[in-house]
Amino acid sequence: QVQLVESGGGLVQPGGSLRLSCEASGSIFSVNVMGWYRQAPGQQRELVATVFNDGTTNYADSMRGRFIVSRDNAWNTVALVMNSLQPEDTAVYYCNRRDFNPATKRWYDYWGQGTQVTVSS
Repeated sequence: QVQLVESGGGLVQPGGSLRLSCEASGSIFSVNVMGWYRQAPGQQRELVATVFNDGTTNYADSMRGRFIVSRDNAWNTVALVMNSLQPEDTAVYYCNRRDFNPATKRWYDYWGQGTQVTVSS
């Protein structure tokens, strides 16, 4: 099992920036992906950005250029810096970790509890 603890959400004005952090603990496999998803009220959960253990990143088109995802493998943490935030970025942001178990050859998903980000003047 993997536990994920998020921090850093809050209220920010349009055009502002915010940094989210997530720390993973528990049984961790070397091949994995960490990242962020978000869910706005009445909407499905959507990809924000992910980063593989080798540093390969992936962004949703609407976030590319504004958001930056990074990770520290030594500390099993992933961070998301969000710039030029707009009201439509308001959502609950969830940390995700996906581990590949070489014994079962399956991927396993783990989720944080979510942190609220509100962009409003």
